Amino acid sequence: MRRSRKNNPNIPPHIDQAAIPAAVFFDHRGKGSWYTLHRDEAGRQRRQNIANSSATLAELHKIMEVRNGVDRESLNHLCEQYHDSARFKRLAPKTQESYTWSRDVLANIPTKLGKPLGELAVRKFTPALIQRLIDRIADEGTPSKAAHALRYLRLVMQWGRNRGYLDDNPAMGIEAPAERKQRRLPSHDVMQRLIGRARELGQLKRGQKDAVPAHLSYVMELAYLCRLRGIEVVTLTDANELADGVLTNRRKGSRDNVVTWTPRLRSAWDAAKARRSQIWKARGTAVPVNPDKRFIITADHGGPLGKSGLDTAWNRFMRNAIVAGVITAEQRFGLHDLKRRGITDTPGTRADKQEASGHRDESMLDIYDLSVPKVAPSAL
Repeated sequence: MRRSRKNNPNIPPHIDQAAIPAAVFFDHRGKGSWYTLHRDEAGRQRRQNIANSSATLAELHKIMEVRNGVDRESLNHLCEQYHDSARFKRLAPKTQESYTWSRDVLANIPTKLGKPLGELAVRKFTPALIQRLIDRIADEGTPSKAAHALRYLRLVMQWGRNRGYLDDNPAMGIEAPAERKQRRLPSHDVMQRLIGRARELGQLKRGQKDAVPAHLSYVMELAYLCRLRGIEVVTLTDANELADGVLTNRRKGSRDNVVTWTPRLRSAWDAAKARRSQIWKARGTAVPVNPDKRFIITADHGGPLGKSGLDTAWNRFMRNAIVAGVITAEQRFGLHDLKRRGITDTPGTRADKQEASGHRDESMLDIYDLSVPKVAPSAL
């Protein structure tokens, strides 16, 4: 713990003595000078003058930061300040992980100056420099990587501009690379084959070869039948169970709706609840009183299933299915693609599909509805 300094009447009055950097001292003799102490190779303590008496407190801090390897003008410093901020810490863990990855991509880009991009002065960045960097990353065959880096740089520079680290945001207005669209639509055969495999492997004991969590098949069924994202499935509770169907809990501004009961939906829902009861009974878990605290999908420990746990189980399941020859690598799809399959399979008109999916914007159907409409031929 740093000890507070005693007031020194010889220190220039424009200096806040409580804020003087550690290991910095003032010598009032002569015209006065600021100095610091260090030890040489022989271990002897040495003095080094670092500034005269007219130096400001900000200059003293900058001198010591440079001596300690901290460059307040660099991109690395700006990113470090953002990642230490309360705004960053309020983000979801997945978002934090994505931003950290984007930061590392940018900071480690080599430059013609012989040092990585992260060590360059961020105030000297220009739109032309940033555009060249983004184009370079995209031209390496990774347009999605370039797009992620650009979005992160825009965000961090805007955050820095609003807090005085930058005068403007040179990343605004930069042309984003065209990302490859991954709109995978699993065939009915592949989807049913994998749901059946998940149901079968879910009966194995934990630790057995290829065993998967028993809840995985229920998640797949509910994601398809109710047209839900994975996170929306694992956050369903008893409060979402109505007499006439399942009340959805859609994210990203989509409208909720009630998916009416069918024998298949009722079977998946009741099976998930039965497994939950079995886990709670075996572990002696106290049943929450409020329906919105009783999650339909539970982890093996009896608590709610996290999105990261679901993603881990899903990726392992798909990898093992490819190794076992159940599907090919080209047939692999994401859990989110079950929502796309569900919207595509929804009977009715385009308006019916939009109402069922909960999308407020009809243009979203261009992404989620991959069905081919049947129309009559032209006629006079």
